[in-house]
Amino acid sequence: MPQNNQFLPYKNVATSKPALANTDTFGNQLVSKGTTSAFNITAATVVKTGGGRLIKISVIVAGSAAGAAYDYASTSGVSAASEIFVIPNTVGIYEIDWPLATGLVIVPGTGQTIAVSYQ
Repeated sequence: MPQNNQFLPYKNVATSKPALANTDTFGNQLVSKGTTSAFNITAATVVKTGGGRLIKISVIVAGSAAGAAYDYASTSGVSAASEIFVIPNTVGIYEIDWPLATGLVIVPGTGQTIAVSYQ
């Protein structure tokens, strides 16, 4: 058993493996207090200004092109230098857990619908 506080003294019911501290006994991820969500993002959107944390991106509709998440405070002027995650054009949930210094801008790809969780 690892000697850090990331693991609890119980096992995941489904896999019988040690469970992470941020999951329940069934392996479901627990949502931390203070997490906020933005849903149905279909165009470039400033989700948050100021420091914080990008927790999770959910691709609801895949679309035909990838999108991106940026550590930036406006939709104009975003560049590769502030890009923190390429949002694939595949339906799914992507765990990010990345610190933000300036803000959070989500730019969906063509036809994508995105939801994000952040702090």
